[in-house]
Amino acid sequence: MAPKVSVLIPTYNYARYLPEAIESVLSQSFTDFELLIIDDHSTDDTAEIATRYAQKDKRVCFRVNRRNIGMVENWNLCLKEAEGEYVKYLFADDLLCSVDAVRLMVEALDEDPQVSLVASARQIIDSEGRPIEILTHFPDSGRIDGRRVINRCLRCQKNLVGEPTAVMFRKRLCPEGFNPKFRQIVDMEFWFRLLEAGGFAYINRPLAAFRRHDVQQTRLNRGNAPLILEDTERLLRDYVLNEDKRYIGLSRFRKSYLVYDYNYQTWKLHRQGMLQRSEAKGRIASGYGWSRFVLGYPLYKLYKPFNKFSFRLENFFAFRPGIKG
Repeated sequence: MAPKVSVLIPTYNYARYLPEAIESVLSQSFTDFELLIIDDHSTDDTAEIATRYAQKDKRVCFRVNRRNIGMVENWNLCLKEAEGEYVKYLFADDLLCSVDAVRLMVEALDEDPQVSLVASARQIIDSEGRPIEILTHFPDSGRIDGRRVINRCLRCQKNLVGEPTAVMFRKRLCPEGFNPKFRQIVDMEFWFRLLEAGGFAYINRPLAAFRRHDVQQTRLNRGNAPLILEDTERLLRDYVLNEDKRYIGLSRFRKSYLVYDYNYQTWKLHRQGMLQRSEAKGRIASGYGWSRFVLGYPLYKLYKPFNKFSFRLENFFAFRPGIKG
């Protein structure tokens, strides 16, 4: 009989943190789960550690890839092998910081068949597990229309849902998995597809801990300027400027602002030393127009502070408990 939940740990060279992650799953009050660990051909002690847990607990299944296939591909391999109705990712350098994390997320999905994705607040910890802050982008727990959340993410240019460690979703709604064309914001784009299919449930309580450290893949990706730009450009094209996405409620001015901001971020990467001036200018000139970019700069700088303030104000009043539309 298939388990209710598949907890997935895709990992690569995280032997230092893996035991803590596994223990946080095995200590859950909800027990109808499988724990699938797929190691992307690590060079550390990951295999030895995971094998030891698999031998002790029949719910733990461990596999090693014959070769390194990459982060997103390994996420998708985990998803493909999952047998549960619901899927809960947990990265090997993170952990569940509540014994009721899985139970509470399962209840949120069971209570409302229209909810496709549930997320919680996150406890941010450092490399040694020390608490840094609690991160939440919604003022209260409740249910929200999924497409409304997409619009908010696009407007504020931020992943309001959170990292894969902080969510649970229905497997049947995502047969194609994560889009490997995205690298840095691959999770947010995946959430968008789930939210197009249903509602969003939020638990304003830190159920998962997200670890910040110097060798995590997302931090390493931030040093790759072309990767960042390609992800942003693709998201703009696929959602903000896609006329088929009729639920995107951004005004023409807001869309223009987001396109300009993308070009400004391109120029900012040059100023930060991450992109050659000629490459930054060439990208802007070919995709937007250099003169147009220069002329639009004063209006952009004038509007940007207002944009941030209006988003905070709207966010304070918008997402209240039980709101669905």
